[in-house]
Formats: sequence, C-alpha cells, structure tokens
Amino acid sequence: MSEAFAIRRATLADVPTIVRQRRLMFEEMGEGTPETLQRMDEAFAPWLACRIERGEYLGWFVTDEAGTPASGLGLWVLLDWPAGPVDATGRRAYLMNVYTAPAYRGRGFARRLAQTAIAWAREKGIITVLLHASDAGRPIYEKLGFRQTNEMRYLIPTATGAQP
Repeated sequence: MSEAFAIRRATLADVPTIVRQRRLMFEEMGEGTPETLQRMDEAFAPWLACRIERGEYLGWFVTDEAGTPASGLGLWVLLDWPAGPVDATGRRAYLMNVYTAPAYRGRGFARRLAQTAIAWAREKGIITVLLHASDAGRPIYEKLGFRQTNEMRYLIPTATGAQP
C-alpha cells in the first residue's frame, strides 16, 4: 500500500459512507432494483449506527492523502453463536460491506483491510470469520485462507418481491 494511503477505523460519522459503499457494492454485483436498494439503505443505516454504538460492528477504511475513503470493509461481531465441533467459543465475526472505488482497485486495499479485520478478530479470541464472497472478491479471500462451506439460502416469497 502506498505511503499516501492510510488505514483508519470507521466511526459513527461514517455511517453515510458505509451505506453508500454498500449500495455501490450491490449495484455492481447486479443485485436489487433501485427501489429495493433504497429500502435496504433506509433499513441498514439505523441498524449500522446501533451496532457501531454497541461495538458490534467495526469498520475500516483505506483513505487517500485527503482522508477520503478509497476502500472500506466492515466486521460484524457475533458473540452469541452456538458452539460447534470446529469452534466451541460461541463467537464469530462476519466480514461484510467490502468495497473499493473503481479508480483504486488492484492495489491490494481489500486484502489489507481483510487482514486488519482478521488481526482484530484474532486479538479478541475470535477464531471463525465468515463472509459471502462476490465473484470479484473470491480470489482475494481464498489467498487469505478462506474456504468454501456448504451454506445454502432459502428466501420465503414476500409481497416485497423476494423469491426463492
């Protein structure tokens, strides 16, 4: 990472930036419609603010020399997970909202942010970090040691248009 860039922790004041980056991430993946993404933004912002205040969501940015976020990543800390045979701690972290602005891609920012989040989790005794990878992000996470699992999803059809 160039010396002109720095990593900093997200604060409550960064909620609009995180919401915007998350929306851009989903738009680039072709997920949702303008209407569903707007509903997502409106529901996500207060959820995010609450979790940042409670210390359950941590975010990091790579910023340019002016302090403008070039890349961002979030870590949702899940402290009430059922014990399992691989990890009986009952603690997980979920890596999410990874976004790098197009002009800054290919510089290793997402990798550095993921390493930062993993290091934080390790310091806190969290040994399982989960994520859902986009096609573009998958090679980054595989190089960091993430492995595919057998997770599946079912969407119950609703009036808002969610379909299985």
